[in-house]
Amino acid sequence: MLKTGIIGAGGWGTALAMVLAANHHQTMLWTRSEDVAQEINSRHSNHVFLPDVTIPPSIRATNDPSDVADADLIVIAVPTQYIRSILTSYNFSLDGKIIVSGAKGIERSSLLRVSEILADVAGITPEKFAVLTGPSHAEEVARKMPTTVVSASTSTTVAHAVQKAFTTNVFRVYSSDDVIGAELGGALKNVIAIAAGIIDGVNMGDNTKAALITRGLAEMTRFGTALGANPHTFSGLSGLGDLFVTCNSRHSRNRRVGEQIGAGKSLAEILTETQTVAEGVSTSESAYQLSKKHGVEMPIVEQVYRIIFDGKPPRKAISELMTRRAKPEQW
Repeated sequence: MLKTGIIGAGGWGTALAMVLAANHHQTMLWTRSEDVAQEINSRHSNHVFLPDVTIPPSIRATNDPSDVADADLIVIAVPTQYIRSILTSYNFSLDGKIIVSGAKGIERSSLLRVSEILADVAGITPEKFAVLTGPSHAEEVARKMPTTVVSASTSTTVAHAVQKAFTTNVFRVYSSDDVIGAELGGALKNVIAIAAGIIDGVNMGDNTKAALITRGLAEMTRFGTALGANPHTFSGLSGLGDLFVTCNSRHSRNRRVGEQIGAGKSLAEILTETQTVAEGVSTSESAYQLSKKHGVEMPIVEQVYRIIFDGKPPRKAISELMTRRAKPEQW
């Protein structure tokens, strides 16, 4: 049995706590919200982020960072854009622990992946870090609907330790040594999912979405390979698996944001109507800037960026994608 601490009691953090609790690990959820902590401890629910889900009484919640100081394993389950500020503001003790990232994004200001943010802020070395990612909407994980994910670390020992800690009969974990590919797959699929939602919002068809997912995957693979990832990673759970579910699921916040944009709502309107974070909004900007920095063509990412930040009409963006210069499929 491990002592585990989860930083972030949103839907994903709470769902991962439930996976760990199913394996009888001692699990503490940290949240900034006193109301959320009180609800989890007294009512065994988290109605804002996981409505109609009963949380096991063995899971405890806290507002005090010192309550997770003695954990063997820490899960980072807050949105990527808040990781730096939360770690610096609350002074979590991370030394000597296995750190698992459940975040899927690229930091806007620095263009760093989560592993790079943690190295920069807290000195977390690759040998103590793993990313846990794949097709895993919190709403379904919390309800014990079967799925498979991947634990990626440059340390085989850490990848296997995380695999063992989280594997249950409904949450199967594979291992990988490709941290770059796993992180980029989890981040970039959110941008493609916004594009998929836009297709839904403007009432285009299944052919259109299938083409988008296929070419989106090619774009992700091309970009990831340029940054040092294994191209085969993008055919796996952290690439194709996560991309497929995020582009199609009713639970996908990123797809939903895109759908509303396609239907004519402004981003400002959309963001004021939800308490959850769509990581793809910020990541579209970060990925676009990184693609320019590394000289990688990412036409879908660029058009999503233009729609969100330049107000480009979605149908115009789609038309420009369709009328680009002809390319071989393997490009």
